[in-house]
Amino acid sequence: MAELKMPELNSVIVAGNLTKDPVFRETSNNTPVVNFHIAANRRYKDSSGQWQEDVCYVGVVAWNKLADSCKDRLYKGSAVLIDGELQSRTFKIDDGKNRTIVEIKAKRIQFLNKFKKNEGDEDYNTASDDDYDSDNSYEDNSFDKFLTEEESDLMKEKKAGE
Repeated sequence: MAELKMPELNSVIVAGNLTKDPVFRETSNNTPVVNFHIAANRRYKDSSGQWQEDVCYVGVVAWNKLADSCKDRLYKGSAVLIDGELQSRTFKIDDGKNRTIVEIKAKRIQFLNKFKKNEGDEDYNTASDDDYDSDNSYEDNSFDKFLTEEESDLMKEKKAGE
């Protein structure tokens, strides 16, 4: 029987709102990183025909320029669309036991809320469209160095077709 090669696919797209303000920090070698959680809602009809809502809480981590772009733009309640991949990590908790979590490593974050360009502006609700920053999508291309030549060519073709 021929050996089957499993495709290497790890891709996630999810939209939701931040449950708390994000946590920004830098690693020991000054690499920016941000962590936050989002709540992604799903509405459905139950067996009796009543609308129900289910909430999925998802952890997100972003690195480098992508983390920097989140610094002044995200806060509790911000609406975002995350494009990334799942990653798991294990760490020790206070009692010495190992704990494993699965989170999204963001490759692209689309900021869905409008926000003011001027940080000192207090009233965000009465601004005109001219006061808002229209560049609200950021992408992290640092993972590209891990792609094979074939994968890199496919990515270039995809971007050229957009």
